[in-house]
This record gives sequence, structure tokens and C-alpha cells, in this order.
Amino acid sequence: MSLEEIRKKIDQIDDEIILLLNARARTVIEVGKIKEQANSNIYAPGREQKIMEQICAKNRGPLTNDALKSIYKEIISASRSMEKPLTVAYLGPRATFTHLAALQKFGNSTTYVPGRTISDVFTDVEKGRADYGVVPIENSTEGIVSHTLDMFMESNLRIFSEVMLEVSENLMSKGELADITKVYSHPSALGQCRRWLEANLTAAELVATSSTAQAAELAAKDPTAAAIANELAAEIYHLNLLVRRIEDSPNNYTRFLVIGHSTAERSGREKTSIMFSIKHKVGALSEVLKIFSVNAINLTRIESRPSRQRAWEYVFFVDLEGHSDDENVDQALREASTNCIFLKTLGSYPSGE
Repeated sequence: MSLEEIRKKIDQIDDEIILLLNARARTVIEVGKIKEQANSNIYAPGREQKIMEQICAKNRGPLTNDALKSIYKEIISASRSMEKPLTVAYLGPRATFTHLAALQKFGNSTTYVPGRTISDVFTDVEKGRADYGVVPIENSTEGIVSHTLDMFMESNLRIFSEVMLEVSENLMSKGELADITKVYSHPSALGQCRRWLEANLTAAELVATSSTAQAAELAAKDPTAAAIANELAAEIYHLNLLVRRIEDSPNNYTRFLVIGHSTAERSGREKTSIMFSIKHKVGALSEVLKIFSVNAINLTRIESRPSRQRAWEYVFFVDLEGHSDDENVDQALREASTNCIFLKTLGSYPSGE
């Protein structure tokens, strides 16, 4: 078969793909009408996750599963926008890792609103300026993002979904590596690259910034300065990638939460997040945790933060496997609440990959 014949075959396949995509789009519009009548959420993370699992299970190549998921992410994003255009707030500015997480979750057919702080993201969603918000919650190397936990103490927003993003830190600059005297980045990113910086830029001044994107913006103004940020930041701020993947840990992930006003529909593989404050007595925390053990519930994370109400009083944040409506989870939460000053369910949502 000649090159021209192969290209004609590709054109025919493209014609079929276009017809099928538009047929899918018309069906999606019907789904949107049903959701609108039922006052259901347009964004259904559990359903979207199942679609991704199904296409990967049916894939026989040569396209990789990751390639197919990237294609379908944008198909789903475009389809969702036909049901109802969504606005998503995120911890900005553009090109932060939170921005990348939002893009990974919602795709390009979404309106994005950068927030200056995590508080701004919560406020945008609370006041209806955004349908959902995306905020960081923890990094596999640097640990918990305390500001996000603190916001849940004050807000009635719920966790709707989560995003796991592999974080690749890159050194970028207008100049050359030998010219670098200063390195800008967010404190978390600087911490994730500590050993590399000590070994390769011993004399450079490390300057903390509010975000990796701000670091890239500052580095763009000074050829003797560098930034640690992601590749999107290098593209936006026209910086040269001097060294890729300088993070100390090869398994460097950050977990982000999608926040909204309601709880997501069931997906079959849920995680539930709660917060509670215990009575000030010996063994109080042990008593509460035992309740979950007795009810055969696996706790995947527990963190504590000062309550801000009284000295030496703490609020505990817990992630557990299962949905709050599951019989054993519901039973445990009701039992635990009797041993707590307060207990609040932050949401049940599909467990991220």
C-alpha cells in the first residue's frame, strides 16, 4: 500500500471518528437534560473513573493506556461542558502544580479561576464564583498542607473528589547552570530537592516564594536566578529547562482535593474523610480509634491540628476506606461521635489512582 493510500485510509477513519464523537456528544446532551431535571451534579467523578477503567480494560494497543486516558480526558471534558460549563478555582497563579492537577481532573474545556491563597479558593466556591475548587492536601515527601486542613475547620464545603499527581521538579532559568547564584521556589519544592541542591548548587541562595509559578516568573527577570517548577511553568515564562527531575525521591506525589457543595455519587471504591475533636481525658483517642478497628474499617491517614479554640486542644483529621453510608462506616461514625466533642464528615468520594 502506498503512502497516499494509507493517508486516504487515515482520512476515512478520521471521518468515522468525527461521526462517532458527535453521536456521543448528542447522547451526552440527553444525559445533561436528565441530570438537570433531577437536579443532579453534572460532574460525576465516579462515572468518569469507571469510563477510564473500562477503556483501559478493552485496550489492545498499540496505543498505551496512558495515551487513551489523555484522549478521553479531553473527550469527557468537552462533553461535560455541553451539559453545563464548569468554573473551577485553584491555588494559582497559572502553572502551579495545583493548576496541573485541575487540568488533569477537569480537562481544557473548563473555565479556570486562579486563587491567590487556599482561603481564596474556598471563598470562590462558597460564594458561587466557582462550581468546584482544587487545593493541595499532602505531598509524599513533605507531608500535610496544614492550611487546607485549617480551612475545613471553618468551611462547610465537602470533598467531592481527589487527584493524585506525580510531581516532577525541574530547574529552569534564562541563563546557564554555571551562572546561577539564586534559586526561587515554594518551600515544599525546595524541601523536595534539598539533597540535589546541596550537591549541585551549594553556594546558591535559596529564596522561598508563594508558589512554583511565582518562582518561574521571578527567574524570568534575572539570568543569574533559577526556579524549581514544572515544565508548564517553563513554557509559560519562556525559561530553559537546565536539569529535569531534580526531586530527591523518585516517587514524589502530591494529593489534591476537589471541593464543592455536595457529595459525589457512589463509584464502588470510596474513601471518606472526617474531622473530630476528643474529650480531654486519658485514652480518649485510643477509644475512638478502637471503634473503627472493631467495625473492620481501615484508616489510611490521621493528622492532628490545634483547634484554635483552647490551648492544647486538637482536631484530628482521618481518611478511611468506605462510604459514610456503608453500614459498618455509618455504625462506626455514630459510635465515635458519642466519644467526641464534635465529629464532622467532610465527604465520601471516589478514591484516586
